[in-house]
Amino acid sequence: MSAVNLGESHPRGERRQRSPADLTHHPAAASGSPNKPHAHSAAHVLEGLATTRSGLESDEVHRRHTHFGPNSLPEPSRTHPVLRFLAQFNNAIIYVLLVAAVIKLVSRDYIDASVIFAVALINAMIGFIQEGQAEKALRGIRRMLSPRATVRRDGGWHDIQATTLVPGDIIRVHAGDRAAVDARLVEARDVRADEAALTGEAVPAAKHTRPVEHEALLGDRHNMLHAGSVVVAGRAEAVVTATGTRTELGRIQKLVRDVERTDTPLIRSINRLGRQITATALVLMSVMVALGCVLHGDSFEELVPSAIAFAVAAVPEGLPAVVTITLALGVQQMAAQRAIIRRLAAVETLGSVTVICSDKTGTLTKNEMTVRAAATAVSQYTVTGEGYNPDGSVLREGAVVDSSCADLLELALVMTLCNDARLDHTAAGEWRVVGDPTEGALMSFGRKAGVDLAGYGRRDELPFDAEVKYMATLDQSESGEQFVSVKGAPDRLLTFCEFQRRADGGQDPIEPARWHALIDAYTAQGMRVLAAARRDQPSDAVTVEHAELRGLVMLGIVAIADPPRPEATAAIGECQDAGVRVKMITGDHALTAHAIATEMGLADTAATTLTGADIDHMDDEQLRARVGDVDVFARTSPEHKMRIIAALQSLGGVVAMTGDGVNDAPALTRADVGVAMGMKGTEAAKDASDVVLADDNFATIERAVREGRRVYDNLQKSVVFILATTLGQALVVFTAVAVGYPDPLQPTQILWVNLVTAVTLSLAFAYEPVEPGTMTRPPRPPEDSILAGSLLALAGTGIVVAAVTTTAFFAALASGADLDAARAAAVAVLVVSQIAVLFNVRLLRRSSITRRVLTGNRAVWISIAVLAVLQTAYTYLPPLQVWFGSVPLSPAQWVTAFGYALASFLLVEVVKATGRYRANRTSPPRRSRRSRLGRGE
Repeated sequence: MSAVNLGESHPRGERRQRSPADLTHHPAAASGSPNKPHAHSAAHVLEGLATTRSGLESDEVHRRHTHFGPNSLPEPSRTHPVLRFLAQFNNAIIYVLLVAAVIKLVSRDYIDASVIFAVALINAMIGFIQEGQAEKALRGIRRMLSPRATVRRDGGWHDIQATTLVPGDIIRVHAGDRAAVDARLVEARDVRADEAALTGEAVPAAKHTRPVEHEALLGDRHNMLHAGSVVVAGRAEAVVTATGTRTELGRIQKLVRDVERTDTPLIRSINRLGRQITATALVLMSVMVALGCVLHGDSFEELVPSAIAFAVAAVPEGLPAVVTITLALGVQQMAAQRAIIRRLAAVETLGSVTVICSDKTGTLTKNEMTVRAAATAVSQYTVTGEGYNPDGSVLREGAVVDSSCADLLELALVMTLCNDARLDHTAAGEWRVVGDPTEGALMSFGRKAGVDLAGYGRRDELPFDAEVKYMATLDQSESGEQFVSVKGAPDRLLTFCEFQRRADGGQDPIEPARWHALIDAYTAQGMRVLAAARRDQPSDAVTVEHAELRGLVMLGIVAIADPPRPEATAAIGECQDAGVRVKMITGDHALTAHAIATEMGLADTAATTLTGADIDHMDDEQLRARVGDVDVFARTSPEHKMRIIAALQSLGGVVAMTGDGVNDAPALTRADVGVAMGMKGTEAAKDASDVVLADDNFATIERAVREGRRVYDNLQKSVVFILATTLGQALVVFTAVAVGYPDPLQPTQILWVNLVTAVTLSLAFAYEPVEPGTMTRPPRPPEDSILAGSLLALAGTGIVVAAVTTTAFFAALASGADLDAARAAAVAVLVVSQIAVLFNVRLLRRSSITRRVLTGNRAVWISIAVLAVLQTAYTYLPPLQVWFGSVPLSPAQWVTAFGYALASFLLVEVVKATGRYRANRTSPPRRSRRSRLGRGE
């Protein structure tokens, strides 16, 4: 079969039938062969698939359907809900919580044990509800397939279920249809397809039937329709080359299914901390029992109550609850910033991000094509305004021009007459284009230039065709004047033009070199260039023909781009100041991507841009060596995006990935934080993500990073506070056993202190505002513990708390108080000193001897008031005195307790100052923001 008789039908008796097994080895086959159909002629693909333009016969369809299976994506394998729920308990936080509950059960404190078990259950329920994004993403991708298709079988056209399509079927598509399979075009007229969900390219791709290069990336396969893409213009016939899992959409689904989600830095840190606390507590408890037996001759039975008291004191049972509640409050705060969190731990992970890999279209840019510049033979113009909103001006040398500028007006008139789009002003006050986005940009340009289409009518047209790269209309004014308007690719229109318009409306010979120079200048800036021309026609003309498009008058060119979001440009600068590297990963062309990156300050003019083709020629080690220094990646596929993210993670980066298309779902799943667009994003992208942006704006990511750092800072303060006070309590018990004195604190009293401080004081940190300088310090190293930089403060605070509590206990005994009264005094000092520690920890990185420590967080004073009420009840209510062994305290004893608290506050400030001095001496100089990958590599 040759290309000449491509449209001919073979008599059915002459068609050579092949078995499905034969098809899988043919160069044009669709079952995974490396020889791709886009690289072959349509005739060769038809021959390879053993079909013709008449389509397959029913018996052959049945054979192929049996071999290839239905045209559908498989349901994702689902973990049983019970197993998913039980898996939520498999982390160190819950282990610590359950150990604490068991210890409380051993000590017969059933109420507290029930509370802790309830906290563990609530935590598991939150995780159960918010987990499972990968399964949802796969279901979202399945919804991308069209349920119906028009197919030619047995010589006739039929409307069928798309699931029954097989390789070799001939299908027909029109504007508005969603492709249900991958198919090679065999006939195409004016076809444009929206492939943004698969390629990330904002402009619909023009389609044709010619072969393309074998190594062409997905966005450059202009002779293919891919499952999930939408035909926005034209009509076509195509031969099915791949169905179901063999399509590009199916390949993406497999990538999503195979991606393993990594633990967040917080989870890794808390897991390490939980193991360390457990191991340390067991070791110290063993040492304490051994000391009691060896040094003081106590029996093991006598030491059991002290061992239980130490275990209760050493295990921070309030920590998991505080972590969960702090993260939950962070979710609420981020929702107010228009960032919707779908996975709880993602709140903190955002704060530790070192690299943001951002999609271009719709995130960094507005995803609204805009005319940015225009040029005529007379002058060059700059066009203001953003998106499709016609509010804006046309400037010449900085001055606004009006409708008296005839050369500009005629250029804009032809661009709007030779146009099938329209602009609608919605009730929400937004401007929306109905039709092709590029033509919508031209309509907006026409309004800015002062074009009035009243009085003009179209008599005939030549629709845009990718083969000829232009559109032409025969237009008539109300005065009866007729003329041909032509717009299209500049290189094509220049071959039709013999003249160019002068300022006075006359004509000069065309100057091709001048026009080519202008076109090259705009193209180098990443803009798409269109040209406009016209020619007068006789008043009796009724049609326009291709052959008549000669001797045209060149009116000028316009340069179109998807403009950057102004707020995104500012946000990129904020991220870079915060040590967060921003990288653009897009399916768009390299020139366009580089121009936008340069304009936004993301890269400079000399920066390197890597394309998907470049990445294909690199192994993982070579990519790892390059990825840190490159900020712009263009023409990328889902596999490229995943390799880039993996390379960045291998360098120690915590990577956030933004995206909106099905092609982004694997990378969103692979990244440490997947960020999907809520307005224009596909369901597959949203379901694969951890965060959904309600406004599709990169600036929201910057605000979310800021909020994530605030949440992490507050978590660190909560952890330091809880562990420091826990350490203080444990040291009190340990010291008493080591020196052979009665326990200053009973197990029930330790449980009380832990309960009331966890419920009140530690939760106040969740409401702490953003600290000054939060977005000017570099990201924390992801391998760092949550206690990094705070160990000295934690240890010193614990020692101070233990010292003042023990001193108060022995001072009470020395003054003649009995054991119960001394313990009551020790509990009072312990509780009041924890209030002092609250103020110490509020400003963990700076001195708390400032008025600022008393302001900025109402929750601090609310929590202190609640604690005061609870501690008063503990001290003076008889039932609580019986339960916890407490006795009333005199006013003088309370004054003494506050004196101890003040002393502890000042001593902890000395410890903090020592830590800051050591940190300043050992901290390395900060490097420039352009030379680092997050942390600097």
